[in-house]
Amino acid sequence: MKREETRSRQGVSITRAGLVVNVILTVIKYIAGFAGHSSAMVADATHSLSDIVTDVIVLLGFHVVDKPADKGHQYGHGKIETLTGAICGVLLFLAGIGIFYSGASKIGCFIRGAVIPRPGLIAFITAFVSVAAKEILFRFTRRVAERIKSPALKAQAWHHRSDAMSSLAVLAGLGGAVFLGREWVILDPLAALLVSFFIARIAFQILKETLNELIEGSIDSEARIAIWDLMSSTQGVYNVHNVRTRKIGHYFAVEAHVMVDRNLSLLEAHDISTAIEKKIYASYGKDTLVTIHVEPDPKGRQPMQDI
Repeated sequence: MKREETRSRQGVSITRAGLVVNVILTVIKYIAGFAGHSSAMVADATHSLSDIVTDVIVLLGFHVVDKPADKGHQYGHGKIETLTGAICGVLLFLAGIGIFYSGASKIGCFIRGAVIPRPGLIAFITAFVSVAAKEILFRFTRRVAERIKSPALKAQAWHHRSDAMSSLAVLAGLGGAVFLGREWVILDPLAALLVSFFIARIAFQILKETLNELIEGSIDSEARIAIWDLMSSTQGVYNVHNVRTRKIGHYFAVEAHVMVDRNLSLLEAHDISTAIEKKIYASYGKDTLVTIHVEPDPKGRQPMQDI
């Protein structure tokens, strides 16, 4: 329980820091976007606004995940983290659609001969500051996400990176629009359009991973093979089959059938099961849910590790 509380504190701490940064950046971007007549900057501000929403969702998720398993949730509340990650992905995708629509509308106006206001220097400077701030936030958030193995925090980290990349595209577009003359004003909405495609791609990756977990997808094949090896190499195990795995937030559940000598006592068979559990806990953490079904081997043969 103490370990889970420490893990949650780390997640909450970095998310709160991100929330503060996002609020400040969103306000500055909207001011710079409207004052500097930049559609790309306004679109980027909207992207940052979606970050604020996802920060709040992730914070709420961590508070719920802290709750221990109970009668109604015997496997714990780890799926809440996955759900918040999926919500982050959906909001990110919607932000991408909004930015695409805004950029495409501006480009349509330009093609029809309408005059698009030339962006101001304030928008360019704001984009530069945003790139630096969001990239730093991405690196710190990803580091914590990897340390505590949080899918929600991982999604949030990539949300920060997508914001940094969108600001970088905005920076390039604004640079051309501000410094190359009025005929290059089209670069501003073009930058917004480019940002929308990048955001949609990141959102798709996040949704693919989190939705697979929500529909009880197995853990990755490399981890499954490693777990099978741990079980099959345990002293006294003849065979391993019916191995099933699934992720539950930052931890996962493992179920397996193992065959042992049919002449073993109940206590001896239980000791083999316990040995397998200890191996998995040592490799993947105490939060792992392990269920081992011990079966008597119908044939007389040597254990797997002695073959």
